[in-house]
Amino acid sequence: MSLRAGIRPEVERMPESGIVEVANYGRGRDGLIPLWIGEGHRPTPAFIAEAASRALAAGETFYTWQRGIPELREAIARYTGRLFGRAFDPERFYVTVGGMHALQMAMRIVSGPGDEVIVPTPAWPNFEAAVGVNGARAVALPMIPGPDGWVLDLGRLEAAITPRTRALVINSPSNPTGWTASRDDLVRILHLARRHGLWIVADEIYQRFVWDPGLGAETGRTPSFHDVMEEDERILFLQTFSKNWAMTGWRIGWLEAPPELGPVIENLVQYTTSGVPAFLQRAAVVALEEGEGLVEEHIALARHNRQIVCEGLRATNVVELPSPPGAFYAFFGVDGVSDTRRLALDLIDHANVGLAPGTAFGAGGAAYLRLCFLRDTAVLEEAIGRLAAALPRLASRRAA
Repeated sequence: MSLRAGIRPEVERMPESGIVEVANYGRGRDGLIPLWIGEGHRPTPAFIAEAASRALAAGETFYTWQRGIPELREAIARYTGRLFGRAFDPERFYVTVGGMHALQMAMRIVSGPGDEVIVPTPAWPNFEAAVGVNGARAVALPMIPGPDGWVLDLGRLEAAITPRTRALVINSPSNPTGWTASRDDLVRILHLARRHGLWIVADEIYQRFVWDPGLGAETGRTPSFHDVMEEDERILFLQTFSKNWAMTGWRIGWLEAPPELGPVIENLVQYTTSGVPAFLQRAAVVALEEGEGLVEEHIALARHNRQIVCEGLRATNVVELPSPPGAFYAFFGVDGVSDTRRLALDLIDHANVGLAPGTAFGAGGAAYLRLCFLRDTAVLEEAIGRLAAALPRLASRRAA
């Protein structure tokens, strides 16, 4: 008998990541331009890395606070306060091993076997996986694509709620579509969750990357549940240091939750990771306190590159791409292509450019490709040139 026959079915059913499949296919190829992963091209700046080195040299290599060192939780509270113009209690914040750990803990808090969690799709595939590995069922709610971008139909959202529904995942701005909730959207979603007694798992990781003036570009952040909620709502916020501060490989983030859940979350940390290394947390404090200029540079780069990508891909005359209102991804369709897994592999072979296939992002995503544009501009321009040469040819071949 196979050893796999004896493992838990929810683990056995975990899907292979379509992004990882394509990345593994192209990784290591000479001259390949990788735009498949959601990260920038810059390594972590020295002023952040040196803080970790100092902490290591000082001997901060022991077990530490399960909730995070007080200095980091206070720094997170101050950073959040600067974004929203009011004070936040440090007791709301819990340091995690990246945003994925925050997501895993959130799902363990709100769902389990027999429960349902609604996930608007196309969506970051880790949402569905985090729900499923916990024994619950992710209910895909396909969003509606249109000439002006993607739309979340709130009527369909309410219709998807059943007696088994325990939570809604709201990712705004969205990875991969760039959909960004308006303040009115958030009010209506919150009222819906209150009426049905549901939790909201709010991924607002890309909230600083907003391009539409009507959705917060003039304020430097998108609308947030923080703008419309009461103090102790059933909302869990996911955050990470990965995107804003060029720290994807550090694996450090935070979960924000009502202080009443503190003992529960502390136990979850204890029984999953026993805490984030203290020297990493020292670097995170410096990122928050000294890194605003770095964040602004990333935002300016993404804003500039968004225009290059949208104009360059549309000029191929085979691409459908509404300008994303938020985040730093182009999620685009190609004429005549309904399954982009094969197309993504072909683009590695024929253009030496790596994109994420929309098949990785769940219901409604199969006809799209995702391109991360938080990259060096010159390299991105080279990638667009290669795609412009390859896409019309590959699209006509696939259509034939």
